[in-house]
Amino acid sequence: MSWCCVLPFHTSSVPISYPALPPSFLPSILQSHYQRVTPTQLTNMPRKKALIIGVNYYGTEHELGGCINDALNVKEFLVNDRGFSPSSHDMVVMTDTPENEGTPFYPTGANMLAAFQWLTSYNEAGDVVWLSYSGHGGQVADTDGDAPSGFDDTICPVDFQENGQITSDTLHRTIVSPMNPEARLTILFDCCHSGSACELPFVFRPDADGNVNLLDTFKKGAGLVRAAEHLLQGGFSMTKVNDAEMLLGGATDFFNSLHHLRGGADGEGLAEDGYAREWETEGKDVWMFSGCADDQTSADTSIAGRATGAMSWAFIGTMRENPEQSYRNILQNTRASLIDNYSQVPQLSCGGHYDLDKQLVL
Repeated sequence: MSWCCVLPFHTSSVPISYPALPPSFLPSILQSHYQRVTPTQLTNMPRKKALIIGVNYYGTEHELGGCINDALNVKEFLVNDRGFSPSSHDMVVMTDTPENEGTPFYPTGANMLAAFQWLTSYNEAGDVVWLSYSGHGGQVADTDGDAPSGFDDTICPVDFQENGQITSDTLHRTIVSPMNPEARLTILFDCCHSGSACELPFVFRPDADGNVNLLDTFKKGAGLVRAAEHLLQGGFSMTKVNDAEMLLGGATDFFNSLHHLRGGADGEGLAEDGYAREWETEGKDVWMFSGCADDQTSADTSIAGRATGAMSWAFIGTMRENPEQSYRNILQNTRASLIDNYSQVPQLSCGGHYDLDKQLVL
């Protein structure tokens, strides 16, 4: 079972039943219940700060087994291996355990957006910031035309059935755009359809031999065509036809956008059409490891009898085996950990065309 296979529709399409979270849910930072360091409390010393989210969707038809374990494993890794403080001023852990219900640590859409604002506020030069999410991922129709595929990736708060999903547009505007460009944010998303979840303009993907290359755009566009064909198998209906037209339209837009493909000095990297126009000049020091491409699902697994996300397990294992690695090496080694047992291909995206051979600082 994958993190998103129990969502309605199939894994390469739009979960129409669950729309995007409306903009009215965006909270004011003044409503945040999380312990914030104010400007008067800031020092000249770099600070480590983390937001860790795991959603199992207890008691619903979409229930998962390992996402809260992922959150606990990430917390243990950051505290024990990387020197993060578990203090409420420096770390927030959000899970949908019964004891968290009704508190700011229950991962509803409103609480998650407030926590994003906590994470990105009052960061100084040199600060090391972490965000991880393990739960369901999905896709909804792109409404602002910045996604070449025609879809926005989404993540699913615990209340997504009632109040909607958080789109990649919203994730970028609430996580990436507010970041101090002199602080570094590292993101780990262990969910389906996560390749473009934060709409970062440059995307890198390893092949089976470990070479880090351009995202395979032709396969991505072809995947949309295959999804449309699959949808129409077994009979036609107006809903199916409309959804298939949306998929094919996304594929057409995607192929038409290939002339925007360009590489950097070493021929690597992809600036997506809309993302490049809107976000490329932000210059944010943001790096995101995602469990799979936009058109893939992200697997769960069992390690030592405990359910866990495959990407979370592979990333933590890779970092523990060698704590001082470059971004390129981490992506290659995470891929190597997954390749024998999982079809998903992890990706790395960043907010600017940075050096993949520099060391990840956590």
